[in-house]
Amino acid sequence: MQENLSKKYCPKLIEDNMFGLKRRKREHIRNLPFPEKWQEILEKNISYYHHLNSEDQAELRGHIQIFLSEKTFEGLDGLVITDEIKVTIAAQACILLLHRETDYYPTLYTILVYPHPFYSNIKQNLPGRIIEEGNQGRLGESWNRGPVILSWDDVSRSAHDHNDVHNVVFHEFAHQLDGESGAADGAPVLSGRSSYIAWARVLSEEYQDLLDHLKHHHKSDIDSYGATNAAEFFAVVTEYFFEKPIQLKKRHPELYEQFKDFYKLDTESIMLKRDGKNNNE
Repeated sequence: MQENLSKKYCPKLIEDNMFGLKRRKREHIRNLPFPEKWQEILEKNISYYHHLNSEDQAELRGHIQIFLSEKTFEGLDGLVITDEIKVTIAAQACILLLHRETDYYPTLYTILVYPHPFYSNIKQNLPGRIIEEGNQGRLGESWNRGPVILSWDDVSRSAHDHNDVHNVVFHEFAHQLDGESGAADGAPVLSGRSSYIAWARVLSEEYQDLLDHLKHHHKSDIDSYGATNAAEFFAVVTEYFFEKPIQLKKRHPELYEQFKDFYKLDTESIMLKRDGKNNNE
């Protein structure tokens, strides 16, 4: 009897112990002094950092330390990985984790960084069961249970300018969050059944509205790349939510509220408070 109970409960005990060890290790890393050199990079490269309050800045620094202790960076095409590259990428990836319970992108182990935009072989399904294959220029890619691939040129530009509604790190790491539900389909892990119902209704309506705008050649404030599929729509709106939240809330209030609930951040308030005025319009 005792042996059978041991066999039954040992895996759970081992899992609990491992989780406890990981949690304690992360807490230790989070509380280490933040390197002065990293702080200089944050203040120089991450414009968004200056609009966070002191508590959120401290939380972000802790997230960065854990992220950099657990992820591996590799430079491609001769790019030498530096602290500037690592901290700049980690900071933007971790902005998406503020105020949220997180396991730090658990299926991601490696970030591959090109110096410039790169080419990737892609396949497209065309009408008539035709499959078109070819090389396409890319700024970034995110693989489910695989690496995130980024162009350093575009990472750096995005970090310095958070008003252009394009941020390759926000975009690719949104795909990672999306994939945590088991499939990258535009429905990340939410808090409950009612949340999924509201999420599906609002995002389906907004996605269809974007498709209709493009079909009739009408201009849309949401980037047309979001019409590719539901996963890309989620990633594109994530960029919009962090970079142009005042416009998003004004033009798509229900969409804004869904993303506010998911990311646990009121990004509109963050932008309204910067310099004491509204210069996000």
